[in-house]
Amino acid sequence: MLNRRQVIQLSLSSATVAAATSDAMGAVDPDERIIDTNSHLSRWPFRRLPLDHVERLVNKYRSIGITEAWVSSFDGLLHRDITSVNERLASQSKMFDELVPIGVVNLNLPDWESDLQRCCEHHQMFGVRLYPSYHNYELDDPMMLELLRRAAENGRLVQIVVALEDVRTQHSRLRVKDVDLSPLGEALSRVEGAVVQVLNARSVADRSNEWSKIDRLYFDTARVDSTDGVPQLVEQFHAGQVMLGTHAPLLIPEAALIRTHESGQLDVATLRAVLSGNAKKLMAGLAS
Repeated sequence: MLNRRQVIQLSLSSATVAAATSDAMGAVDPDERIIDTNSHLSRWPFRRLPLDHVERLVNKYRSIGITEAWVSSFDGLLHRDITSVNERLASQSKMFDELVPIGVVNLNLPDWESDLQRCCEHHQMFGVRLYPSYHNYELDDPMMLELLRRAAENGRLVQIVVALEDVRTQHSRLRVKDVDLSPLGEALSRVEGAVVQVLNARSVADRSNEWSKIDRLYFDTARVDSTDGVPQLVEQFHAGQVMLGTHAPLLIPEAALIRTHESGQLDVATLRAVLSGNAKKLMAGLAS
């Protein structure tokens, strides 16, 4: 079983390992990686965050051994010019090897189909991220089914953000409810080949019987509560459906790493799958 220090060090470079303190516990394979599937660039609209500058965020990732982060842009929540949002996202991501851009699509803006096409063809992004509550639509909306269909045809991942901030801390003039996930199973059954990752879901246990049978559906760990929350999520579904997500910079990324292994209930193979293996397999599958 890996301890906390080993988890944080799982994907440190060989140079970093050499510089580690003499009591570092065991050799670290320099080829190991940790992949954060849930992160953002730009500024949260309602307050400044310590890691809301891209260089600070990347430096934090490097310091804790996260070697890859799938990033969208906070600008996509309220900006109406999504084309420019995705242009900036793509440009910033090219500056750092760790960043993998995930484009934003707003289904309630005119010509969202062109935004999706630009993400797929012009920017060569392997996925897009949706914010149904911020953009005011439900998962059973016909536009949602059309987006899933188009994404599947292009071999792209669709990430659905359930929530970004606890309703109790939201601005009084902008209360945004969590996304109702109940139509998701039906939507996936109607769109062959659609691949979806649910981000920031606090609890999905009540859907485990239905969703554990959908091998094209994934979850992240960002809002999982308690020290045994991640093992419970793995047990409710299966290890292949769960991927690390930190929800940085709104949350500190170290918290997700610690919570993922804190219970001591995950064996080494499952831990490695959650930290990077499942994400690598997903990307490889979409690229094939």
